[in-house]
Amino acid sequence: MSDERPPDLGSAKSAAARGAAMAREKLAQAKADAAKRGQLPRRAPRLRAAGPRRDSGDPQLFGRAIADLLADRGWEQPVAVGGVFGRWHEIVGPDLAAHTTPETFADGEVLVVADSTAWATQVRLLARTLIRRLNEELGDGTVQRVKVRGPQHGPRPSGGLRVAGSRGPGDTYG
Repeated sequence: MSDERPPDLGSAKSAAARGAAMAREKLAQAKADAAKRGQLPRRAPRLRAAGPRRDSGDPQLFGRAIADLLADRGWEQPVAVGGVFGRWHEIVGPDLAAHTTPETFADGEVLVVADSTAWATQVRLLARTLIRRLNEELGDGTVQRVKVRGPQHGPRPSGGLRVAGSRGPGDTYG
């Protein structure tokens, strides 16, 4: 059997109490030094300077004036969507941007046009990732669906060429 005794809990508590008291003392000393230098943190919020306020007719910063105009007209979301469409290459990456184009945004749905059926399928597979990435740019929940349209021009129909207004081969043979 070993001759070990459990540590004295009373001495551990008194050491902790001495450490806490020393920390409070050092904090009070630091606050007193800061007060002498005039660097105490403010406890009350800063008040606005008393003076003339800016009227609506006063000159404003250009960016602020544009932001106010967009807010007044309710154009914030359409402008944000236009910005995303303008930066499509940066947002989706060069490979996807080379073969797709965002066409419209309405009611939470983005219409993306692909230049081939293969790329249209690829965009459909990446729809969730694309929605997440667009919502990072526009705000959560703005884009809910991605609709993909493939190329509109299908293969050329076989057979001879037709003249507009003709009735087919019957008009030649009577």
